[in-house]
Amino acid sequence: MTLPLYNRDILRLAASIPHHRRIARPQASVEKRSPVCGSRVVVDVVLDDGGKVVELGQEVHACALGQASAALMGQHVLGRGEAELADARDTLAAFLAGTREDPGDWPGLDIFRTARPYVARHRSILLAFEAVAEAAAQAKS
Repeated sequence: MTLPLYNRDILRLAASIPHHRRIARPQASVEKRSPVCGSRVVVDVVLDDGGKVVELGQEVHACALGQASAALMGQHVLGRGEAELADARDTLAAFLAGTREDPGDWPGLDIFRTARPYVARHRSILLAFEAVAEAAAQAKS
């Protein structure tokens, strides 16, 4: 039996995106788009002296999957550094592609297991994680 792509948990997350506003003085801002579905995510970050995210802002215009992903990213990003963010992005991409069976240590990402067969949706799911990893790398340099 195939589970529905858009379920109650995905929709609940999509409606609860934390840090859903741009910040006034980011150290870095990155915009990512999915040309397939038109989803767009902009992420602003501020890092502390140790390179950890201490402030996040995000503007999300995406499908429910992209919104749910931005919610999960936003819920757990504070206190994370560049390497952790890059690892979360890469692990999520590998999980969606089916080259690994688990989504890694980032809380909640297993919710996207039902999206694995829908390759056209992967890009939207990855946008927030790609944007925050790139923004952290830019802010650190």
